[in-house]
Amino acid sequence: MSGAQLASDVVALATRLGLTVATAESLTAGMVAAAIAEVPGASSVLQGGIVAYQVSVKQNLLGVDARLLAEAGAVDPRVAEAMARGAREALAADIGVATTGVAGPAAHEGKPVGTVFTAISSSSGAEAFEHHFSGGRDEIRSASRDAALSELLGALSRGTNRAWG
Repeated sequence: MSGAQLASDVVALATRLGLTVATAESLTAGMVAAAIAEVPGASSVLQGGIVAYQVSVKQNLLGVDARLLAEAGAVDPRVAEAMARGAREALAADIGVATTGVAGPAAHEGKPVGTVFTAISSSSGAEAFEHHFSGGRDEIRSASRDAALSELLGALSRGTNRAWG
């Protein structure tokens, strides 16, 4: 499914459920939020997004623990979870979604190009997802956007069967 279709489905389902979304994006630099915002009616769902390209933004704006960043680096599942939680809390949303990873052209912090972590956070907790994408920088960033949207749609779908509290 394309990013545009995923975003459309996210907006439709979140609207139906009355839930709001916030994004925290590193390697995608706003692509997830932009995809959602392209959908008519997105204003009822999208609270906002934080582009956290630098470690200092992850720490100072999203509240990612400095020790975790120092020990694990920015490309880590726990960092992705903390970013998603930080966006959700900072932007007063029901669900936060985050992306962090290595789009290239070179490895970063010992992680190979294509290593990406996405995460979803709700009041029920957070979950990270590990990906290994191939291709050039643009392909990796687009695949990361689509993965985050797909995981967000999955979380929303599961939310129809339980309270998001």
